[in-house]
Amino acid sequence: MNVETAAEQLFFSTVRLEHAGGVGTSFIVQHAWAEDKQGLFLVTNKHVIAGATKARFFFTLAEGTNAKIGDIVEIALDEFEQGWTGHPDDAVDVAAAPLVPLLNQLDKEGRQPFIKAIPTTIVPTVEQASKELDAIEEVFFIGYPIGIYDTVNLLPVARRGTTATPFSLDYCGKPAFLIDASVFPGSSGSPVLIFNKGSYSPREGGVVVASRMLLLGIVASVLVHEQDGKLDFIDVPTTLTPRVRTPELADLGIVFKSRTIVETIEALLHKYGEL
Repeated sequence: MNVETAAEQLFFSTVRLEHAGGVGTSFIVQHAWAEDKQGLFLVTNKHVIAGATKARFFFTLAEGTNAKIGDIVEIALDEFEQGWTGHPDDAVDVAAAPLVPLLNQLDKEGRQPFIKAIPTTIVPTVEQASKELDAIEEVFFIGYPIGIYDTVNLLPVARRGTTATPFSLDYCGKPAFLIDASVFPGSSGSPVLIFNKGSYSPREGGVVVASRMLLLGIVASVLVHEQDGKLDFIDVPTTLTPRVRTPELADLGIVFKSRTIVETIEALLHKYGEL
């Protein structure tokens, strides 16, 4: 398969991860921290990796410069949780890990994964968010809801919704915003993006004839309505677990903003003496 368009590339930016606790989503980010230094990183939620000692990642096999659709590259890891760095704020549910060591290991084994990274250059700046983004924007997120994926072609599932709170504001004082979308177990760690193909309308009005892709954040929690009437955000679990009380999903998800992804990667770089 020739992966050429921006939309096609997004299907190879996510990585399915499995461990004893269930299924989650991670995605590949490219970040430059100096003129001559850049790297690839995996990003997910802290709660997705918490307590996991062993895990497996799944990539699509590369065939030259193309994707060999349906052929899988699997890599198993021990001491899984220790390989991740969490955001310095305990309340920010974002974690990152360097991808290059995994790629080097696969290269030694003669297995080349086909991957596409989401660059941090498409993280909107504060000025860009306030000037370009309206209070309600259509968003897309890609991952493995309820563990669902294309079992033949080995591709994730894309879903869509809208921002439910303005991206330019921090929801309840957190570096986060809400989306109006169906967020299910397995969606934890999904990237949330704006993707306008061909044209879009900026906040000030009019039409811009150009495509636009922005990384807004990462799915972390979902609002539930308990039987006792209480509303609460809970971490999107990696698996469906029977509960004595069954909550009703309110179709509202909490997304940590993309700036927290950059902050987490930079915390990782500090940890390894790169910053």
